[in-house]
Amino acid sequence: MAPGPDATLGEAGEFGLISQLVEIFAGDEHVLVGPGDDAAVLRIRHGHVVVSTDLMVEGRHFRRDWAGGSDVGHRAAAQNLSDINAMGGTGRHLTIGLAAPADLPVEWALDLARGFAEECAVVGATVVGGDITRADQVVVAVTVLGQCTQAPLLRSGARPGDVLALAGRQGWAAGGLAVLGRGFRSPRVLVEAYRRPEPPYAAGPQAAEAGATALIDVSDGLLSEAGHLADASGVAIDVRRGAFEVPEPLLAVGAALGADPMQFILGGGDDHGLLATFPDAASVPSGWQVIGEVGEGEGVTVDGGHYDGPTGWTHF
Repeated sequence: MAPGPDATLGEAGEFGLISQLVEIFAGDEHVLVGPGDDAAVLRIRHGHVVVSTDLMVEGRHFRRDWAGGSDVGHRAAAQNLSDINAMGGTGRHLTIGLAAPADLPVEWALDLARGFAEECAVVGATVVGGDITRADQVVVAVTVLGQCTQAPLLRSGARPGDVLALAGRQGWAAGGLAVLGRGFRSPRVLVEAYRRPEPPYAAGPQAAEAGATALIDVSDGLLSEAGHLADASGVAIDVRRGAFEVPEPLLAVGAALGADPMQFILGGGDDHGLLATFPDAASVPSGWQVIGEVGEGEGVTVDGGHYDGPTGWTHF
């Protein structure tokens, strides 16, 4: 018998919850064995298999009073699918692990699963397994397997003379986080951007087809990720502030908080846009915006000089 809508995990038990989760996660033609056995079995026919893993820890990456279970599910799936996108590929199959207190409502866990499945469906990915255990706080661990039909794009291919381009919105989630951190819920569009990112899932394969030389997703901060590209490629990258048009919601938050709204764009993460380098501006695909250049040297500059604002999230 399925646990009632007000049951906790402790009351439902591990297998009571799993029985409901299996109903949420549907398989596809590539899944030979899905949730319910010791391991999943997948069929991969063509291309390269790419794999990534991420963690989300309550109090560190999300707060339950700021985001519902469905929102956390969307974010957990999006950040992993975006990692595959950043290789020029598409996420196909995921596993999800949940550690949680015994008094966590079952409905919150089911909402997490529903949001996760909904985000996976955006790219046609499916959940093929996972695990559940007890912990003092909610922890979500996700592994994604994806496919690249061409050689995966790395961070290390940028060359002097390339241009730096961005796909997807940038700074919106950081603006939403700043709003929530001050105890507000508006502008709502920024808060929702933090709760449910909208990665440009088609842009990774698009960049690969267009001849991008290097690619990375903006999970921790634009300048921080540009720094990873520069370090891996052994080049210098200069970002132009004038390339960005600051959207009105960020202008409003900057005015309300007494902050430069460009700090959300240059240092913000969690929108999961993509940064890529291309051989020249003519090779940049539609939907991408040129925001800088690659040169000889090392490190990242803004408008040719040092930037002393926040550059991104650090985990320690």
